[in-house]
Amino acid sequence: VILVRPTGFRFDPETADTNEFQRQLSDTDVAQAAAEEFDGLLGSLRQCGIGITVLDPFDLKAPNAVFPNNWFSTHADGTVVLYPMCTPSRRAERDPDLARSLAREGFRTGAVVDLSAWEHQGRILEGTGSLVLDRVKQRAFACLSPRTHESALSAWSERFGYTPIAFTATMDGRLNGQPVYHTNVIMSIAMSFAVVCFEAMPYPAERQEVEEELAKSGREIIALSLSQMHKYVGNLLELKGIDPGPSRKKTSFTFLSETAFHALQPHQRIALERHTQLIPVPIPVIETVGGGSVRCMLAEN
Repeated sequence: VILVRPTGFRFDPETADTNEFQRQLSDTDVAQAAAEEFDGLLGSLRQCGIGITVLDPFDLKAPNAVFPNNWFSTHADGTVVLYPMCTPSRRAERDPDLARSLAREGFRTGAVVDLSAWEHQGRILEGTGSLVLDRVKQRAFACLSPRTHESALSAWSERFGYTPIAFTATMDGRLNGQPVYHTNVIMSIAMSFAVVCFEAMPYPAERQEVEEELAKSGREIIALSLSQMHKYVGNLLELKGIDPGPSRKKTSFTFLSETAFHALQPHQRIALERHTQLIPVPIPVIETVGGGSVRCMLAEN
C-alpha cells in the first residue's frame, strides 16, 4: 500500500461542506496527534508483513494529504490514474509526477491517465473513495454525491472496462438527507466478503441491485446499521500479509479503526473472522478532524 504523511493535517472547512463526518477539535495538538496515529498505522502494517511505500505530500500544507486514495489509483498493468477532485484544497494534493516517484521507489509503472481536466467540466470522481471496485468481477460501485458524479463514473467505467453500479446513499437513510460523501464509507469489498450499509440507501430498487450484485460475486454479505456507518465500520480494507507467527504463511488481514472495531456486533465480528484477521488501529484525531478512517489512508498498490 502507498501512504502519504499528514504533514499539513488540520481541519479543512472546504471539504467539511460535503463531509458531515468532520469535526473541529479545539483542545488537541491536531498535527502532532495525527503524526503519532500515522506512525501507529505504519507499525501495524509492518507487523503484518505488508509492503508499504510512504511519500511526502506534493503540497506540504495540504490538510487532507493523509487520504491519498482519493486522487490516484494504481492498476495491475502499471497504469496510474489521477482523478478530478471537488475542492481546490484537495486538488493541491495531486502530484502530476507520481508515476516517476513510484518508479524511483522501485515500481514498474505504465501509462498515466490524467482525468483532472474533468474538473473544468464539473465532473468529479474522487478515486477509490468514490469508487469501491470489485476488481475480480469488474464492477464499480458508487454512491452519487457532490464528490461522485454519474457522468464521470460512466466515462471512467467505459474507459477501464467496468460495469458501473450507481446508487443514492444519505447520512440518515432518508431521501432528502445529506449525501454520504464517499462510497468507501458505505461499503468495502474483500475477496470473500463484503460489508455494506443498506440502511443508508433510500431507494429499495437500488438497495436490491447492490445486494444482488454482491451476492452474484459469491461473497458473504455483512450488513451494517446506520450508526455503525457513522463509526466507520464500512471503511475497512483487506490486505494480504505474512502471519507474524512461526508459520510465516501468507494470510488475510483487514485493517479498520479502533472506533469501527468496537462498533462491531459480536455476530459481525465472528462472520468477519471466518474470512480474515481484524487489525484495529487507533486514529481518533484523524477520523474526527479529517472525516475519514483507515481505509482512506491506504492507497492500494
